[in-house]
Amino acid sequence: MSSTSDRVTRLLTLVPYLVAHPGVTLAETANDFDVSESQVRRDLELLWMCGLPGHGPGDLVDLSFTDDSVSVVFDAGMSRPLRLTPDEALTVIVALRTLSDLPGLIERGAVERALAKVETAASGVDAAADAVSIDLGADVATLAVLESVLESGVALQLRYFVPSRNESTLRIVDPMRMIVADGRSYLEAWCRTAEGTRLFRVDRIDELVPLAEPAAVPEEAAPRDLRGGIYAPADDHLLVRLQLGPSLRWVAEYYSCETVEDIDGDPPVRIVTLRVADPAWVRSLVLGGGGEARVLAPGWLADDVDRAASDALSAYGARAQ
Repeated sequence: MSSTSDRVTRLLTLVPYLVAHPGVTLAETANDFDVSESQVRRDLELLWMCGLPGHGPGDLVDLSFTDDSVSVVFDAGMSRPLRLTPDEALTVIVALRTLSDLPGLIERGAVERALAKVETAASGVDAAADAVSIDLGADVATLAVLESVLESGVALQLRYFVPSRNESTLRIVDPMRMIVADGRSYLEAWCRTAEGTRLFRVDRIDELVPLAEPAAVPEEAAPRDLRGGIYAPADDHLLVRLQLGPSLRWVAEYYSCETVEDIDGDPPVRIVTLRVADPAWVRSLVLGGGGEARVLAPGWLADDVDRAASDALSAYGARAQ
């Protein structure tokens, strides 16, 4: 089976290859690229949808192929070598240097080889890149520590901010793996406080200290199945029914909901039911929603949120006097 990275490389190479070998057969092409003829045919069919901005007639790659031969009618510029302007080369060099500094980078060797080639080709531009400094932020330092902890196999003490409760908690965890999902990095670990597997968002880790003891992940601590997303509600989580205004309709797209009902009106509202692990998240959503969210069920949670809102208004009035 052809991997995605292999196929992208092959697609970028196919057009220049076909231009250099007019009339080459499918069998010869498959043999030169060490793939099956059916895979070459699928690649050629995909190339028909590639080309220049506009993606109309005269913009896309145009090929003609039969069982006997393949020829390129229009190459959409893919047969020409890439020529970078000095500004483009500077941007690429800075980006590759920044990427190579990221901890946990899997293909660091490939990045370094690409960087070396661009620096050699763009003579003089690399000196200008030396004057560019990019602050990768505190998250990168945290990622570096987590990478080291996972490699050494030790336990970790961390202070973690829980936004739904607006508090930081101190925990000792046994790291399992790093995860990147929806553009954010997470540490998956066995939390000794909760006695369960938990995901910790890296940008919410306020401090962390590697411990002088090995990580002890219990046998029952299986990695979480993330095919359905980061948040996977359980059957024993609280079932909540919410009414959402226009500015909070995104809740139904971001979180897994059991039911979603849109009701026309002025303004229109969306009624959703979803399971939540912590009712504090619902309080935070409603109290910070500017009147755009309301708890419909369960009743006790609706009453709890109403009391919290009343207490907040009373406290605000007392301070204003």
